Amino acid sequence: MNHLLARFDVQFPSFHLDVELDVPMSGITAIFGPSGSGKTTLLRCLAGLEQAPNGFIQLGEEVWQNERLGRCVPLYQRPIGYVFQEPRLFPHYDVRANLLYGYKRVPPHARRITPAQVVEILGIEHLLERRIHKLSGGEQQRVAIGRALLTSPKLLLLDEPLASLDIQRKQELLPYIRQLHEHLHIPVLYVSHAIAEILQLADRVVLLKDGKITAAGALNEMITSLKFRGHFAGHRVGAVLDARVAAHDAEYGLTQLEFNGQSLFVPLQSVAVGNLVRVHILSNDVSLVLGKTIVPTSVLNILEATIVEIQEANQSSVDVLLDIGTSLVASITKRSLMSLGLKPGQRVFAHIKAVALNEELME
Repeated sequence: MNHLLARFDVQFPSFHLDVELDVPMSGITAIFGPSGSGKTTLLRCLAGLEQAPNGFIQLGEEVWQNERLGRCVPLYQRPIGYVFQEPRLFPHYDVRANLLYGYKRVPPHARRITPAQVVEILGIEHLLERRIHKLSGGEQQRVAIGRALLTSPKLLLLDEPLASLDIQRKQELLPYIRQLHEHLHIPVLYVSHAIAEILQLADRVVLLKDGKITAAGALNEMITSLKFRGHFAGHRVGAVLDARVAAHDAEYGLTQLEFNGQSLFVPLQSVAVGNLVRVHILSNDVSLVLGKTIVPTSVLNILEATIVEIQEANQSSVDVLLDIGTSLVASITKRSLMSLGLKPGQRVFAHIKAVALNEELME
């Protein structure tokens, strides 16, 4: 069983956490919700920092907690790496000593991650001899993540690690977080209430509200669901796609991407053919056409699509859920809806005016 299973029913004086969690042991799972929804409390229960009577946790074949059977593995015996909002590093140690603090406490036979791996992935070799107070906020968080990784965890918990950073530092740290599961194959639970972070990092999303899980699923499935788009208010995301680089056209400054048999063109990228990149399409940048365009158009990205569902977005516009081999949402006016006579099941062509690369998206 390659899943993390957990059940918690914890009553606090002014808050009730009642969740059942089931996520694959791969990639980055975002725990997303407004402040006060129980995100940090859920992570603390998983780590054993919060007492959870009736709690249950199973990672793969290992049961860490099953209160009905009287089993509860103590915090220090759970192979979990935990990174808080603040780095919580030892100020009297340099970076190297901070990194090795957890590593030395792991028995040699249980060490699955080496200091050299962590230093390379996080790009901190030039920082090893520095004292903590001489690091930027982003550098401190990289070291904190490195220290957690060197405990050789089987699960990494990141509790809003970018919350105290400015936009520039966030953008610096995000690529390193993305690389963690790619290189080390450690499942990551990432807590945030910032949708821009989720869109850049997550493979799947768990929506949390008032201590309860309201929905869970793959990232693109969640953000394009007309039922749950309200949870991502303020971000008119039409799709988040992980596409493979198919070719480069240096003459015209374009890179061709492929996903599910369809192609997209973006400005020329310095990414090797065959590699994956994440792209974002805003719903307002998608227009719908009933047939193939005979007259030449400047729009490069035209995808065949089938209308799945139509839902009112506000007084003047509607969201149209499309199937392009994956889900895509187009936001159009009600007048356009009526004049085109659009309805579910209809074949249309989606004209995409702009495609943003992952690194271009930030609040």
